[in-house]
Amino acid sequence: MSTTIAIAGGSGNVGRTISDALVAAAKYKVIVLAREAPKDWSSSDPPLIKVDYNDINAVTNILEKHNVHTVISTISVIMPEAGAAERNLIKAAAEAAPTKRFVQSDWGVPAPLESNLCLPQHQVRFASMEQLRQTDLEWTRFHVGYFLDYYGMPHIETHLPAPFAFVLDIPNKVAAIPGSGNDVFSLTYTRDVAQFVVKALDLPKWEEETFCYGDKVTWNQVLKLAEEATGSKFDVTYEGIEKLEKGEVTELPSHAMAYEHFPKPMLQSYFSKFSLYIIAGLFDMPADKSLNKIFPEVKTTTVKEVLDLWKGK
Repeated sequence: MSTTIAIAGGSGNVGRTISDALVAAAKYKVIVLAREAPKDWSSSDPPLIKVDYNDINAVTNILEKHNVHTVISTISVIMPEAGAAERNLIKAAAEAAPTKRFVQSDWGVPAPLESNLCLPQHQVRFASMEQLRQTDLEWTRFHVGYFLDYYGMPHIETHLPAPFAFVLDIPNKVAAIPGSGNDVFSLTYTRDVAQFVVKALDLPKWEEETFCYGDKVTWNQVLKLAEEATGSKFDVTYEGIEKLEKGEVTELPSHAMAYEHFPKPMLQSYFSKFSLYIIAGLFDMPADKSLNKIFPEVKTTTVKEVLDLWKGK
């Protein structure tokens, strides 16, 4: 009998990418948990089950009815309401007899140790971690760096929404690089993340943190590749730590497109902290602890391959 995997939030973004990979692997039964079905969900997609995360008993019954062994949470856990939904999902998974494993929604980088560098979402995610530690579930969360998809849009296949121009604004040929630009960090295409998730399901034991990455680069290297691909010199600013610690970054032309969903003060706060994380090395996924080392057969997408999509554009 095939193992059943439930993907919470699997109707969009990272969740849908993982759903696609699991279906393609043809090793598991896949169901998707979502509050609402997207308009483009079709009969060829995995079964989608509407859930109310406030009703823990109902979610437990769904997991038991479908004999779910592993829950993968891709709920966008940023606001407290989403955190509460994930904690309720954890409680339901802990109560469901067939459910043994849980992937907490993270899909980013390890939280900083310094509280002044934490974003609001970190406290919400810490609460999910504590909830998991109170259960008998085996669980993990994935650290993947920054999504490479954002630097290939609109020329790359992805389920992610409109790009957030962090550091590099390719259409407008502008860059605001944190620090010296020589700090190594990781970029990973969401489809490669999904491939690693599929592989990790076969691991006999999970640690609380799972690392993977697509490519390791510096911003100066990325800038050079972008300039070569576009055939243009970029207008470049180097952001000092003092400015970043004030919660400020240079506004890039593409930022305005994001303000409807991320008001300018919020975007500035997030990107300034992300920049500090890069300087602190938090975006550099450890190769010796990574799934890349365990599964070398996974051939990941490089930064050059994605930036080369801009040639002739």
